[in-house]
Order: sequence, then C-alpha cells, then structure tokens
Amino acid sequence: METFLIRLLQFILAISLLVLLHEGGHMFFAKLFGVRVEKFFVFFDVGIGKWKGKLFSWKPKKDDTEYGMGWLPLGGYCKISGMIDESFDTDQMKQEPQPWEFRTKPAWQRLLIMIGGVLVNFILALFIYSMVMFVWGDSYFKVSDMSMGMRFNADAKALGFKDHDVMLGTDQGAFREYANVNGDFFRQIAQAKRVDVLRNGKKHSITLPGDLDMLSMIKTRPLFAEPFIPAQVDSVLGDTPAAKAGIKAGDLIKSINGKPVETWTDMNYQTGVLSDVLAVKNTHKDSLAVRSVVLTVQHKGAAKLDTLKLMLTPDLKLGVLQSTLASYYKPVQEEYSFFESFPAGIKHGWNVLRGYVGNFRYLASADGAKSIGGFGAIGSLFPPFWDWYMFWSMTAFLSIMLAFMNILPIPALDGGHVVFLLYEIITRRKPSEKFMVRAEYVGITILILLMIFANLNDILRWLHLM
Repeated sequence: METFLIRLLQFILAISLLVLLHEGGHMFFAKLFGVRVEKFFVFFDVGIGKWKGKLFSWKPKKDDTEYGMGWLPLGGYCKISGMIDESFDTDQMKQEPQPWEFRTKPAWQRLLIMIGGVLVNFILALFIYSMVMFVWGDSYFKVSDMSMGMRFNADAKALGFKDHDVMLGTDQGAFREYANVNGDFFRQIAQAKRVDVLRNGKKHSITLPGDLDMLSMIKTRPLFAEPFIPAQVDSVLGDTPAAKAGIKAGDLIKSINGKPVETWTDMNYQTGVLSDVLAVKNTHKDSLAVRSVVLTVQHKGAAKLDTLKLMLTPDLKLGVLQSTLASYYKPVQEEYSFFESFPAGIKHGWNVLRGYVGNFRYLASADGAKSIGGFGAIGSLFPPFWDWYMFWSMTAFLSIMLAFMNILPIPALDGGHVVFLLYEIITRRKPSEKFMVRAEYVGITILILLMIFANLNDILRWLHLM
C-alpha cells in the first residue's frame, strides 16, 4: 500500500505540474494578444448535481480569469473567450464577436495560442533534462565494456548471434548503453543492416535485413538480447530459505529441479514456471510439493557442486539479492557544468522524442495496441520509493509524451485546432462554427474511447489476462 501511495503521489505531482504549465502556455499567448481567458483550471471541474465540481477557485481583482482546481484528474483546461473547445459554449458564439475574443484575432495569433501548450511542454522537457545532467550527470553501462557479452534468444541466434558476443555497433554507429526509456539499443539493431560483435577476441560482422520488428524484440521472452549476468548471489537475506540452506554471497546457482541455470534470467524463468503450476494447485500439500525444490550450487571458491533441498517461500522467493550489471562493470559517469548541461540535455531530449515518435508506429499492430497503457501503466513507471532523479527524468519524459500526443491532428486536441488554422491560413477560408462543433464532438469521442481502451488494458494486465 505504501509503494502504491508513493507512486500515486509522484504521478499526481508530475501530471499537475505538466498540466499547469501546458495550459499556462495557452494562457500566456492568449493574454499576450489581448484574448480574454475566462477560466484556468488544473483538473476538470465536472459538476455533480448542484455542486460545480470545484475543489477551490479564486478570481483576482482587475483580472478576467477565474483560477482553480477541479476534482477530476484527467488533465486541465484554459477556457478562452470566443473559441469552440471542450466546454462546447455555443451560446457565446451566437453573440456579436468582441475584440477580446479568440475568433476575432488574426490566424497567426490564434495558431500561436494553440501551440503554446505544446511549445511549453517541449521546452520544459529539455530544461528538466538539462538540469538532470547538471545535478546528477549521465551514468550508464557502455555496451562494448560488457566483457561477458550478451545472452540471445532463439530468434537472435537464427540471425547469427551467439551467447557471449560482445556488441560493438552497427552500420549506424557504436552502441552506447544497453537500454533506456526508448529502447535505443533494440531500435539500432532493428534498423541495422550490419552488426559488429567481438567473438572469442575477434571481430565479426552479422548481416541483418534492416527492418526487424523492434516491438517483438522487446516483448518476446526471453528478450532478443540482454547482458549476460551469471546467477551469482550478491547477498543473502536473513531467516530465508537461502540462509537456512547455507547459501552465501558469491555462490553460483547452477540448476533448479534439474533445469540448467546460467543466468538470473534462467532462474527467474524457472521460478515463473513454478508460479504457473502453483496457480492451479488447490491443496496445501500440492503447494508444498511445488515449493520444495532441489538446487545445485557452486559455493564461492569451491570446485565441486553442492546439492541442496529447500522450501521456497509462498511467493516462491529464495531470499537472495541477485547480482546486477553493477556487480561486474563500472558505469561510465559523465559530468556537466551548468552551461555544458544545456546542449547535453537538449541532445538527450531530442533522442527521447525521436525514439518515442519512432515507437509510435508500432501501435498499429495487435501487439502494439496491447501495449497501450492508461493511468496505471504511467503511474507504474515511477519507482516505488521517492527518488528525485527518477521523478524529474519521468516528468521530462511525460512532458515530451504530452506534447507529442497533444500535437496529433485529432479534433479536440491542440493538433486538431492547428490543422484547421493551417487550412484557414492556406485557403483563406475559415471552417464554419457548425463544422467546428461537430469536429470537437468527434474528437472528444475518440479521446474517451482511447482512454477507456488504455485503462481497460491496465485492468486486464492487473488481472493477468493479457
């Protein structure tokens, strides 16, 4: 429960900040051009009965804008006079146009007002990434430094890869890090026509088609490629099955129930199989039988293997902390001065945006549609503990995501309004108000359906039905 609340708090704080600044971008340009902003709300103030749906609001003296917060945390809005938006205030549109209204301003001013929110989100993301670089620097494990190489699945081996190949680069350049929020490592392989590896101390080149399915590479288990991390125990937790069996830090797990184990991926896969079996067992006796396992272990410094019989915990835990990349490799740490952080942050932000846009095309596939997530999926991206580095990195990523999604040419989104304004600028013909209202209804319907679909995916994943 505590981890859920920590994630929820981070999610609400990040979304509130992004919505506030996004809508602030619209309001900035609106007031710059003398357009009246009637309401500026974080979250929606949907009324229920006589209650107007406001958690609080205030209206400063000599200001036409009412500021406040609604109760429905699905975004926010900036109600601009003389504009057809999600409020569907058509009564206002029937009145005589006023000089302070959106509809009376030149098309180029209206265009800037509409892209103001997206512009702020892009700039905010680049600024946050820059400050992250300045405060924490950039730390990563360089792929070519992983001397134990990679572990590949059957699909990768069919293309010519072999376990323990050290990945050097492709015809597009050298690999940087194994994985980040965009999966650049997999994207580079998917688009490559040649991958260079170090095999037994010699450089080899593997020819690829250049159009591999990156989504499949990431979703398939085991993964297309992942760092080879031996199933070596980092440390043992007290009063656990491992501690009682005499397992110690540095020991290597070689098999479980006769199934060979080389890496922690192997071990986790086998305990996953046991979990599936346990899910269909109805009696306590059957449960105990599944939890009772036989391990072969090579103790640290010993040449022979030791066979151990032990009882896993009810959730099939052994009671050890697994070794990680940090157990074997030293990360590359890059530090930046205040002024150096800006080009580094902008470059990183641009790569994140490019990766996110590149991944967007996979949503048209069946697997891509299943990967769409709602509030639960987004919230789970935050760590189950408070970490300012992760919080700001995720906030910057969500800012880029919000900007890109809002600029899509869907009616009711900023991008939809931009399309209609560009049409007006090019043809010098303004779409009718009747058409704009209908387009807004269509856009709202599309967004609601997408929201339902995304959150339904979250529920199905939570129920282990997807």
